[in-house]
Amino acid sequence: MANLRDIRRRIKSVKNTAQITRAMELVAAAKMKKAQDQAVAGRGYADELNKVLVNLKENVDENAHPLLEKREGQKTLTLVISTDKGLCGGLNANLLKEVNNAHTGETEYVTVGRKLRLNLMKSGKDLKADFVVKDPVPFAEARPISKFLTEQFLSGEYDCIKVAFNDFKSTMVQEPKVIQLLPIESSELGEKQDYEGVGKGAVTETDKAAALEKEYLFEPSPEKVLDTLLPQYVNFQVYQMLVESRASEHSARMVSMKAATDNANEMVADLTLEFNKLRQAAITAELLEITTAMKAME
Repeated sequence: MANLRDIRRRIKSVKNTAQITRAMELVAAAKMKKAQDQAVAGRGYADELNKVLVNLKENVDENAHPLLEKREGQKTLTLVISTDKGLCGGLNANLLKEVNNAHTGETEYVTVGRKLRLNLMKSGKDLKADFVVKDPVPFAEARPISKFLTEQFLSGEYDCIKVAFNDFKSTMVQEPKVIQLLPIESSELGEKQDYEGVGKGAVTETDKAAALEKEYLFEPSPEKVLDTLLPQYVNFQVYQMLVESRASEHSARMVSMKAATDNANEMVADLTLEFNKLRQAAITAELLEITTAMKAME
């Protein structure tokens, strides 16, 4: 009977765990919906901003603006966007693998999120700064990050600024990426990244042609407009990456918690079956003892 008590206690413990993981799954699902809504809300702005940049780059010398300037050096500053909490499957591990693959001896890091910040510190990487971002992501909190990255690039201390983040593809798929943020490459100015509009494809040649057919009147000049527009473009890029990373986090956590809940339920079913077998064996043994005793008394 002691064995039966142990199994009963274990069943109760696993059921309690299943309740916790189920609650975490529901919370993650609600947060994921908010993060996805944030990403969807930026689609229209991303579309128009890219179309304006396509037209604008045809009217100015791209090498004239510092944010478009390509440099010979290889010193890189990488913004790593990870999670503050765990229980989200292999999300951070997969991103860390991409970061390590892109790492060179001249790479330093800026972090958002506690998980990879601690990992990078333990591995001896050079950390330049760390930022904390609320959930859901406020647009205002992307500005200090993009401003810091832009200032580091314009100061000449770094030749390239990159961002490592998880691109939210779907509830089941989050793709770790390391992309170049600065200098803004001319080939990227008119292209739509996957994270600019969840579920939308890349800008086609037809879209680019349509954008170029529109006539924009730039005042006071295209160069002045570029001075204002490019920092906004960088700021929006950083914001969108933060939102995609947050949507990826909650999506991965929801899937992980659902898998944990399912495993717990399966374990409860297996333990219940084992408990019933042992109890039936105990009942059968008692019946045999009673029957044997009765026969002995005859």
